[in-house]
This record gives sequence, C-alpha cells and structure tokens, in this order.
Amino acid sequence: MSPGLLDDVFPPPVRARLEEIAELHNPTVISEFDSPQAAAALAGAEVLLTGWGCPPVDAALLARAPRLRAVIHAAGTVKTFLSPDAFDRDIVVSSAAVANAVPVAEYTLAAIIMGAKRVFPLAELFRTRRTHRTGADLDRQHWLGTHGLTIGVIGASRIGRRVIELLKVLDAEVLLYDPYVGAAEAELLGVTPADLDTLVATSDVVTVHAPDTPETQGLIDARRIGLMRPGTLLVNTARGPLVDTEALTAHLVSGRLDAVLDVTFPEPLPPDHPLWDLPNVFITPHLAGAQGNEIGRLGALAVDELARYAGGSPFAHPVRRADLGRIA
Repeated sequence: MSPGLLDDVFPPPVRARLEEIAELHNPTVISEFDSPQAAAALAGAEVLLTGWGCPPVDAALLARAPRLRAVIHAAGTVKTFLSPDAFDRDIVVSSAAVANAVPVAEYTLAAIIMGAKRVFPLAELFRTRRTHRTGADLDRQHWLGTHGLTIGVIGASRIGRRVIELLKVLDAEVLLYDPYVGAAEAELLGVTPADLDTLVATSDVVTVHAPDTPETQGLIDARRIGLMRPGTLLVNTARGPLVDTEALTAHLVSGRLDAVLDVTFPEPLPPDHPLWDLPNVFITPHLAGAQGNEIGRLGALAVDELARYAGGSPFAHPVRRADLGRIA
C-alpha cells in the first residue's frame, strides 16, 4: 500500500494486535515490488496485507511469491490490482469493502435527509439574501421533507444493504432494483422489489449503489432520467459512469431534478461545467468512503480476517472469483 497510509489504516491498538498475530517482514510497507527488499519479503510471505496504492498482483508477481496463500485487502475493491491468476493458485482473498460501506451509507442517509429538506438550494438562497426564508421560497420547491417518501435503491451491494438498514429510521417506503435479489430476499431486507423503470418513475429519491461494470455503465441513461418525476432527488455515491452526466445536466439546469453527487463522469467535472454553479446540485470530491479516522475501521477488519486465517477459520468477508463480474 502507499506508505503514508500505514498509521491511518493501522492505528496503535490495531497495529499492536497485528503484531501479535503475524510476523511482519521488513520493510513493513511496500509500495513497489521491484526492489531487493520487496523480493526478499515476497519470497517468504504467506499473506499479503494490502491497501490503497497496492501495485498489480499478477501472474509474474505471484511466481515470485511461492508461499503466498492469502491476500487480505484493507480497503474496498480488489479488482484494481489483483489478477484472477490469484484464484488459479487457490489463494484465498478477503476485502474490507464491508467496512468501507459504513461511511458511504452514512453519507447517503445524510444526503437523502438534507436533500429531501431542500437544504442545499434553500441554504444558498439564505446565504445570498441573508434574510429569513419566505413562504414563496418553500412554495417553489417541488416537495419538502422526509415524511412518506418513496426511496428507490439501485443495487443491494454491501453499501446498498447498509443504506436500506439505515433508512429504517425514516417513515419511507423503500424500493429495490437488483437483478440478483429475489422476492424472498427482498422481503427479508424489508424492501419492495421493482424493475428499474418503475423505480425511477415512482421514487421521490433515487440512490445509486450498483458496481461499475460494463453492464451498469450508463444504467441511468437519458430515457430513465426522463422517467423521473419533477422534484426527484438523485444521489450517486457509487461511480460516475453509471449516470449519463450530460442527460442529467439538462434536467438539473432546468430545475426539474435535484442531485447530490459524490462521484461524476468525468471526475472531476471540467471547471466550466454548469453543475458547479447550480443551487439544486451538491457535489463533493469522492469523499463518501472512508476518510480520516474512518480508515482505521478498514485495518481493524483486515486484522480480524488475518486472525481467522491464522486460526484456520474461513474469512468472514471473502472475495470469490465467481462474484468478480458483479461486484465493485
């Protein structure tokens, strides 16, 4: 991983537990695999404990790590660095994606509540006028508040499922679109399954939690954006390519829709893009995932997984080859 992440991912209590479980090679942190020190560590390593900034773990690298039996990723997706060759070697893989889901789901809940209250356009109006709002200001909103909302969740991913759980604090009906979730599982989740067209056409809030795959890119296209009712709030904390940015822009510029976007396509948007200046659009710099003191949660989960491995137990959060095509 990137060396600067070490203390954030493994704060002192987590680092102490790591050192109780495992013998750490020196150098403790490797950001490249080409140095003699890295080669020596790889030759004897049984477990790679990885994080953001890990170089590619491909067939050539695996050939230099004959004792490797496990990769434990103290971050989200492994698809950015881990070759499927690892699964050919029967190397077991784990990810802390479920820990990274916690802050993303919290951000999403906050975005839904703030967006439903039309906080962003009304706060901007308040900032520019510096006088109290009027009834006319509220009348201009399509609707206002969280009571009785219909919230459409796209994707029962780790994040999507945690969002569904958090939404139970609201008086809301939750619709779910996920082609891998059947009626029985939807009932257990406490949601109503819906096809995607129905979901976008009937939800007050549409929140996106699907992975970025060839099948999902452009999932929220011009036609589906057009199906959304006036006043619909779109929240995207997944990946920018899932939404047709230019089609969405036209509806946001007109004021027909609102959006909270932690991701865009491209990312970031060009400096002169109209979305930067719209009061009904709130853009953040891809920060919904683990930041600051939240990063330690990833390391703690990774060390938990290492303890399971050392004790001969299966991972609690495995990454399986069969799931690579449908996970982030």
